[in-house]
Amino acid sequence: MSPAADLFTGLAERMPELTAVYEDLHEHPELSFQEERTAALVARRLAAAGFDVTTRVGGTGVVGVLRNGDGASVLLRADMDALPVREIERVPYRSDATAVNPDGDTVPVMHACGHDTHVTALLGAAAQLAARREHWSGTVLAVFQPAEEIGAGARAMLDDGFLDRFPRYDVALGQHITSAPSEHLYALPGVFMAAADSLRVTVFGRGGHGSMPQATVDPIVIAASIVLRLQTIVSREIAATDVAVVTVGAIKAGAKENVIPAEAELKLNIRTFDPAVRERVLAAVERIVKAEAAAAGAPKEPEIAPINDFPLLVNDDEATGKVIAAFTETFGADHVHDTLRKPGSEDFGCFGTAAGVPSVFWNFGGFDPALYPDGPARPQPAVAAGTAPGNHSPEFVPTGVEPTLRRATEALLTAAAVWLGRTG
Repeated sequence: MSPAADLFTGLAERMPELTAVYEDLHEHPELSFQEERTAALVARRLAAAGFDVTTRVGGTGVVGVLRNGDGASVLLRADMDALPVREIERVPYRSDATAVNPDGDTVPVMHACGHDTHVTALLGAAAQLAARREHWSGTVLAVFQPAEEIGAGARAMLDDGFLDRFPRYDVALGQHITSAPSEHLYALPGVFMAAADSLRVTVFGRGGHGSMPQATVDPIVIAASIVLRLQTIVSREIAATDVAVVTVGAIKAGAKENVIPAEAELKLNIRTFDPAVRERVLAAVERIVKAEAAAAGAPKEPEIAPINDFPLLVNDDEATGKVIAAFTETFGADHVHDTLRKPGSEDFGCFGTAAGVPSVFWNFGGFDPALYPDGPARPQPAVAAGTAPGNHSPEFVPTGVEPTLRRATEALLTAAAVWLGRTG
């Protein structure tokens, strides 16, 4: 019998309550470092389960500690923040929320990356561990982290004295929903998710009348040249055996069709799996941005400022092997899959790195298996309308909420049980 089997008892009866929690969280998403309502809900439920609760860790973070005798200490982490995405109406609990972003703009808000499922699953696992404590021993840290989407929440919690304020832990465990069939799990030892760098580039020109471009230096033309030239970094400066992604996700310039503005702003996102490749790409971006501005006769050099950055997410080989073995024993080999490295990014690894302990991160699916004609082993989000969406899509809402939440909760309990001593 799986070491986690006793921890599952009563979970089926808990699922309607957890589903209601998920729907509430989905309907009321909050942006990074604005997760006040979510944090309050989390704190109430942890306290009701018997955890020692600390709020406002790193801003809006919540930490629950449950001590249950001698044994290992396990950190379980869920992220809480949502994205500035307008949700497509698919479910009755869709989000109509708006918020003011750091730039002062009012934006729609949606759990388009599924952090509502992460919070709900960890709340479910915490409740099960509290209710079934006769079947394990050790200490559990339930960490509800803010601001993962901007790569700042884990560092904020650590900078707020996390390692000194809470029990030392022997392993850090976390998970993320992905576009894949419900009830299936995906893990990989070693490098699992990419490093990411986001940059704000401001290009300066000389504004003027649209009818007299010869009297101006057009920053929109400079920005357009930069966008096109940046595409050559991956195709012409990075070896075919290496991997990098360079994306210009936003351009902002001008307000009227017959006025050439004085400046333009671009927002860039860069993903890499190797530190040397990262440095090469960043250097190429700086070179291209400055050269295009100089070629156009810009009155001053562009400004390149960091927005956020994520470190590589690296799964410990030995600890990941143990978790995969436990998943396989508990759920069956046909529901546990190795996977490819992910070009997305995560700051979860900061907890393991800061404490000098192994960390393990995995994915769980959240959608109808019929949406994946190639099968569960290598699921790919489809691009056709009406098929499975990918993360950050305005359609990213699990199609099988209860099985998704149940498996995500079971996965946390199964992984934790690898380290928590079994007493019954």
